[in-house]
Amino acid sequence: MPNARRCGRGVARLFSLVAAATFAASLGSGATLATQLPAPRGGPIYEAIVLDAETGQVLRELNPDAVTYPASLTKMMTLYLTFEALNQGRIRLDQYVPVSEAAAAHAPSKLGLRPGETVMVRDLILGIVTKSANDAAAVLAEALGGGSEASFAAMMTQKAQQLGMTRTCYRNASGLPDPQQLTTARDIARLALALVHDFPREYRYFSVKEFDFAGRAIAGHDHLLDKYPGTDGIKTGFTVASGYNLASSAVRDGHRLIGVILGGETVHVRDSEMEQLLDLGFGDLARQGPVMVQRAVPAAPVMAAAQTPPPPAPPEPAAAAQPSHPAPSIAALAAASMAAPSQPPAQAAAAPQQAAPPEPERQSTIAAVASAALHHLAPVSRAEAAPAAAEPGEGWGIQIGSYRGEAAAERAERKIARLAVARDRETIILAPDARERNRLYILRVTHFSSKGARTACEELHRQGLGCSVVPPAAMKVASR
Repeated sequence: MPNARRCGRGVARLFSLVAAATFAASLGSGATLATQLPAPRGGPIYEAIVLDAETGQVLRELNPDAVTYPASLTKMMTLYLTFEALNQGRIRLDQYVPVSEAAAAHAPSKLGLRPGETVMVRDLILGIVTKSANDAAAVLAEALGGGSEASFAAMMTQKAQQLGMTRTCYRNASGLPDPQQLTTARDIARLALALVHDFPREYRYFSVKEFDFAGRAIAGHDHLLDKYPGTDGIKTGFTVASGYNLASSAVRDGHRLIGVILGGETVHVRDSEMEQLLDLGFGDLARQGPVMVQRAVPAAPVMAAAQTPPPPAPPEPAAAAQPSHPAPSIAALAAASMAAPSQPPAQAAAAPQQAAPPEPERQSTIAAVASAALHHLAPVSRAEAAPAAAEPGEGWGIQIGSYRGEAAAERAERKIARLAVARDRETIILAPDARERNRLYILRVTHFSSKGARTACEELHRQGLGCSVVPPAAMKVASR
């Protein structure tokens, strides 16, 4: 296992003494676990987990701690660090960054960037979200990693450990095959949870299905955005060694779920199983009786000695990879879950996995671990998160209403955010001036064209909701 340990040593060089001490105190012995794990072999490993994004309560899980390859789910961490840099002011959405020969040479899927050209950060983000562009991920990695994707990968691993992703190790920013780049379904769920909670404004990028780049329409890979009501991201992934991976988040009746499936057999099967997994989770919430499932023992060993790196990944979607570990159906997951007694996360029974070191004690739920890390590490508050820049001509907005309390405005904001007219838009709450007598909080949705704002208001009026169009001059008011 010397190769895996090298990843740990690279991360250690980036840790400050304060960060290391804080991390060790919060996660205990799990801090070094990712550096002790060998790469899996024998084909894709099937894993599934779904949790309540508000509480972090795991509702269903199956084999969620088996170590496997993240594929393009890696880019979730690339974007996490990008969003963090935006909030810290180290980069801007309208900033142009250079494309190196190394970044341009990355295998598809890619935007087709050319060495020597410069690309706007916003377009790189959208290229990652939609096309899962490996060259775009490498350009951002070099921009944030001092010109080195390897240095950025070490930063990614450091951040993973700070977020409680104890079984994750990164070697690149894209997810292209590397035997030392490892993760689990539980760790991916932790990362999705952190993205939703720490960057609520930037998170809306994950719901973009298509964008224009260099005169081309770049379409996305996440089919659930069209198929499953309430879905608003997060990321797809595929390599031959990982199988078909998917992290999804969906909102229904005011509740948000996060689901992760790794090792799916085909795009269609993976998407169908995610829909069923989310249905199970929403059903659990509706019954107000979350059910925990014991982790299943895989049909074959899930860990073994490191192997030769798998071949480069074809663009997604691709022909189905046939996993060596037969993937259990969601029906089997549902039956096992319903049969298992409900128990707190820290007490969920875990079947031993061959050749795997013992899992560290889980001292809290996923939400608690992520919240503790984010509370210590978040660079700014949520209200200060940098909004995406409006396109030319999209400076118009719509005003939904005025509210006497901030809490009432926030409740209305959550309801409006679930409507189709607010998709891919930014919602803002304008705080009242201290000199105002009425002290009203104003809710607006931004980034419309003139025609788009009028159309959105007409749609809201048809639904019985009040709305007024706000021209660009009136939109230049600071939010909270």
